[in-house]
Amino acid sequence: MIGYTTVGTVDMARSEAFYNQLFEAMGYKQLMKMDRLIAWGDGAGPMFCVCTPYDGEEMHSGNGTMIALAATSRDQVHELYALARELGASDEGEPGMRMEPFYCGYVRDLDGNKLNFYCTQ
Repeated sequence: MIGYTTVGTVDMARSEAFYNQLFEAMGYKQLMKMDRLIAWGDGAGPMFCVCTPYDGEEMHSGNGTMIALAATSRDQVHELYALARELGASDEGEPGMRMEPFYCGYVRDLDGNKLNFYCTQ
């Protein structure tokens, strides 16, 4: 259903470093890089993109917007949450069981975009 999702950034180089490490830990790689957009994925499924706003206006993270990134296990939820925090992400909810069957950990990336690392195992 989803082909790709895009979040904004105010500092492309900083976002690239953050997401390169995060997605490498998930087994994904950088697939595309242009002046104002970088995309990661596995080449067969949906992509996650970071871009600077097309209209040249200031970037704002969406209130109520969240990107959920599937982990393979509860251990990986903890690993990704810890890695994101080490890379400078802020805490939005430590890993733990939410409503069955979702085990989640929440952070905000360096630009304030909300990410959810989750698994249903």
